Parts: sequence; structure tokens; C-alpha cells
Amino acid sequence: MRDRHDLVIDTARAMAFLSRLPVPDRFFEGHDGNLSKTVAVFPLAGLLIALPSAALLGLLVVIGAPPMIAALTALALQILLTGALHEDGLSDTADGLGGGRDRERALAIMKDSRIGTYGALALILSVGLRVSCVAALATVISPLAIALIWLAAAAFSRAAMVWHWSALPPAKADGVAAAAGLPDPGAARRAVAAGIAVPALLAFFVLPLWSTGLALVASCLLTAGFTRFVRSKISGHTGDTIGASQQIAEIGFLLSLAILL
Repeated sequence: MRDRHDLVIDTARAMAFLSRLPVPDRFFEGHDGNLSKTVAVFPLAGLLIALPSAALLGLLVVIGAPPMIAALTALALQILLTGALHEDGLSDTADGLGGGRDRERALAIMKDSRIGTYGALALILSVGLRVSCVAALATVISPLAIALIWLAAAAFSRAAMVWHWSALPPAKADGVAAAAGLPDPGAARRAVAAGIAVPALLAFFVLPLWSTGLALVASCLLTAGFTRFVRSKISGHTGDTIGASQQIAEIGFLLSLAILL
């Protein structure tokens, strides 16, 4: 019973961290903001956060909405629910890593709330690629399958966040990531395991196993390449790069499936 209680509390806290969904204050009584162990349920929280937009996507496809409109509407709802948290991280990361001459300048740019050319282009490409991939998939698979793929991408990409977070030290002493603490190694392993198992399970009945496996591998390699690049540029993670890793993993997963299927 205690384990189940802890799971509910951790999931509620993860959903509050990863989205703008209202979470009752009772889940934060006595909580110091540390998420070291809470990261274990990030894939589950990502799946729950994506449920409304997945349902909307499936419904729009069922009633015959044009695939591009269905995909863009579902993504708009998803961005509304997350408060564009991960998109903001992607934009700031692109500006900082693209425009920063050195580590200090890159971190200063990432902290600046203004958006630059690199950030704007990153947002355009992120939205455009995800919408076009989902629209392409909606023309070749069932409404149930496309809804499950949406959920699979949400769960897996939140696990990728945890892996990126745990693979690098903090790039600076302050900020959201530093305040939340480094992921506990055991919790990080559970998050990654769940992030791989959930997409495999969701896709088992609606997609060829080989396509899901290849999409996961391709997305893992893309996330690992991004993490290595971040290490070379700023020697560690920030809240922005953690958010960017979610976007990159999600794009990699959807893009791979759109090409393979």
C-alpha cells in the first residue's frame, strides 16, 4: 500500500513539473522540490499528460479530419497542457549552442528570455516535423495506432530527458535542473526501462515490432549525439537542454516511424 501511495505522489509531482496541469497542494506538503527519485515515473507522467491530445488525435482521424489538421490540433492541445515547457527549452538551447562563442556566452544566451534566429528555426522545425510525421502516419495506420504512437512518443521522450539529465553534470549551480537535483541512478534506470517498455507494449498490437525497435534505436542515437554535443559546448546539462532532449527524442521517434512505415 505504501509503494502505491508513493507512486501516486511521485506521479502527481512529475506531472506538475512536466506540465501546467493543476495538481492539488496536498501532494507537495513537506516536499523540498527535489526530484531525484521522482524521475522514475517521468515516462508514466508523460503518458498521462499526453492522453487528452492522443484521444483528440484519434477522434479527429476517425471522423475524417484532414491528417495535417488533426496532427496540428493535437499538438496544439499538447503544447497547451505542457505550457510549451519543452519547446521553450529547445528554443533557448538552440540559441545558446548556436550563437554562443564559448561556454559562458552560451549559458548567458540560454538564460535570456528573448528568442533569436536559431531558437525560432528550432521551434518551426520541431512543430513542422512532428505535425508532418503524424499526418503521414495517419494515412497508413489506424486511428488507434496513431493515438498509441502519440502516447509511446510521450513516454519514451520523457525517459530520454532523464537519461540526458543523468548523463551530464549540472552546467551551472543555479536554475531549475540544479534545484531539482541529479537523478538517482536507480530511478534513472527505471525511467529508461519504462521508457523503452511502454512504447514496445503500446505498439505491440498495432505496429511491426521491427519498426518500433528501429525507431527507438534511432531516437536513442539522436539523443546520445545531442547529449555529446551539449557536453562539448557547455560541459553539462541545464533545464533548457533537458527540455530540448525531450523534443529531439520525440522527433526522432516519430520521424523514424514515418520513414519506416
